[in-house]
Amino acid sequence: MISEFDETLSELIKAEEARQARVLRMIPSENIVSDNVLEALGSVLTNKYSEGYPGKRYYQGQAVLDQIERLAQERARALFGAEHANVQSYSGSPANMAAYMAVCQPGDPIVGLGLNSGGHLTHGRNVNFSGKLYDAHAIEVNPETELLDYDAIEKMCLEVRPKVMFIGTTSYSRAFDFERIRAIADACGALMIVDIAHVAGLVAAGAYPNPVPYADIVTMTTHKTLRGPRGGMILCREKLARDIDRAVFPGIQGGPHMNQVAALAVALKEAASEGFKRYAFRIVDNARALAKALVDRGLRIVSGGTDCHLMVVDLRAKAVDGKTAAIALEKAGIVCNFNAIPYDPNPPRHPSGIRLGTPCLTTRGLVPSDMTRVADWIVGVLDEPDNQARIERTACEVAEFLEKFPYRH
Repeated sequence: MISEFDETLSELIKAEEARQARVLRMIPSENIVSDNVLEALGSVLTNKYSEGYPGKRYYQGQAVLDQIERLAQERARALFGAEHANVQSYSGSPANMAAYMAVCQPGDPIVGLGLNSGGHLTHGRNVNFSGKLYDAHAIEVNPETELLDYDAIEKMCLEVRPKVMFIGTTSYSRAFDFERIRAIADACGALMIVDIAHVAGLVAAGAYPNPVPYADIVTMTTHKTLRGPRGGMILCREKLARDIDRAVFPGIQGGPHMNQVAALAVALKEAASEGFKRYAFRIVDNARALAKALVDRGLRIVSGGTDCHLMVVDLRAKAVDGKTAAIALEKAGIVCNFNAIPYDPNPPRHPSGIRLGTPCLTTRGLVPSDMTRVADWIVGVLDEPDNQARIERTACEVAEFLEKFPYRH
């Protein structure tokens, strides 16, 4: 037992679990895994090195490990309707790197959603490998609607003629029109890669459009709405399977983390259940209820609402920047992250918005009717971010409220 061998570390782990249990965890990229997932992560599989793929390993003693990886692959293909699944990626960014490597050469033109419009660093940002290795061009949302303008995207792609359209999001709250994106990719001769890191669980449950029928490659993390271990996964058409597998290994990785692969297999089985489907739709219901409650209390939601698990809130009406708000909210027991709004006039470290999500709240059992109370707490803190007495009172109210919602499941 860790508590007997390393009391210091044991107490730190207990402290973090207690912190997570007593706060509203509203960072959209976080969730709470099941005890079954934790059991697989902490299993003896962490002892085994399995470089290579099932049936083609570089080490002996792989008979059971091959079965585990094949099981995860089969479950992934069935859940998403994919032709091929690679389950070895250490996380989402390596999965994206492998996707590029499989189909691009350095210097090739690519297009992806700009960071301030809701995209990710790996979609072509100049400080990231994707912007350094490739000729990256950013898609930006319409400045008035804050929505994607597919006509403008098509015009841009016909001019740029990208090798890849890399479509994905970390803070764009609206559903993508994957059929239209496929048509644009075909018109400009591009491959279509979709990053569903944030919405993978929603896609699996049918609560968000599935890009697999349209995309050449689909990448994802496995620890957000999919509610699995921290890791990544790549789905693709069979004709790209060899290129994808070679890009992951030996392209950018060594041996897979087999405890992570096994935990992913558990999460994929959970995601195929009727209970998970209800959970995923409840995530979206909660997000929409929260967005409406915040709007009713005088805040503005970027793009006017949400079709998924997250939203970006414009704080300029409250005369408080996102970082100041995030710090005050954390003290009040509401954990989110500061986030830029499209065409943000403020600098990245002190942007005009915060990003809120409902996966953790939904896992704990909160329902849409609870979102009005959550909105009241949020707006109360934003109204008086320097009122320490109010912040402390809110933190106590949040902790007391959460006592009736189990943390482990």
